[in-house]
Amino acid sequence: MTLLDKDGVQLTVDDTVATVTLNNPAKRNAQSPAMWRALAEAGKLVPGTVRVVVLRAEGKSFSAGLDRQAFTPEGFDGEPSFLDMARGSDSELDATIAGYQDAFTWWRRNDIVSIAAVQGHAVGAGFQLALACDLRVCADDAQFAMRETSLGLVPDLTGTHPLVGLVGYARALEICATGRFVQAEEAERTGLVNLVVPAEELDGAVQDLAAALLAAPRDAVIETKALLRGAVDRGYEEQRAAERAAQARRLRDLAGLTD
Repeated sequence: MTLLDKDGVQLTVDDTVATVTLNNPAKRNAQSPAMWRALAEAGKLVPGTVRVVVLRAEGKSFSAGLDRQAFTPEGFDGEPSFLDMARGSDSELDATIAGYQDAFTWWRRNDIVSIAAVQGHAVGAGFQLALACDLRVCADDAQFAMRETSLGLVPDLTGTHPLVGLVGYARALEICATGRFVQAEEAERTGLVNLVVPAEELDGAVQDLAAALLAAPRDAVIETKALLRGAVDRGYEEQRAAERAAQARRLRDLAGLTD
């Protein structure tokens, strides 16, 4: 069932699995504010019955990053150009960027597990979109790069927090400051991706992972994801307490003692 198909984004749902597809391969799935709004809308349209969301892309590249039209003086039709944004007030500029970030935040919701299936280039905003997901499976031709710094900018689409969490501060700084490409083998070795497979096996590997995630009871997965996400900000004793509270909820639910 197709719930959305516009601005280079398609959302389909098959029972408990939703698939978000970047479908503008002619532009290597380059991103724009319109695409970001469509991605944010897709998040709102995902039914509550969905447990796994797969993010994939058509064509040779996952996403080549921000559409170069953004760097022209006029920018995109009907959108504020970079110059317009820079001239706005602090609050206006902050609100504009926050709106763009909405496309990248919902993938971390505790009620779903999101998987990015990455082939070819995942550059800049494309890299950050892959980082927005919980898990990453990539083809052996995948290449990741954070090119914002080379353009005089910073990664601002929520990618810095997960990147540091995955590969550590020093490697994250080196990747971002140099803008170099991280090949698939290094991405797997450093924990940036969960699995690397031959390109022709990418869809099958993602389907297998989705099936494995669906094998466990939903509420147990939700509680576990919440525990793991919160562990970064909790101390050891706080995490112990969070584990006890979560387990108490699970035990009472399994015993039929919850409302």
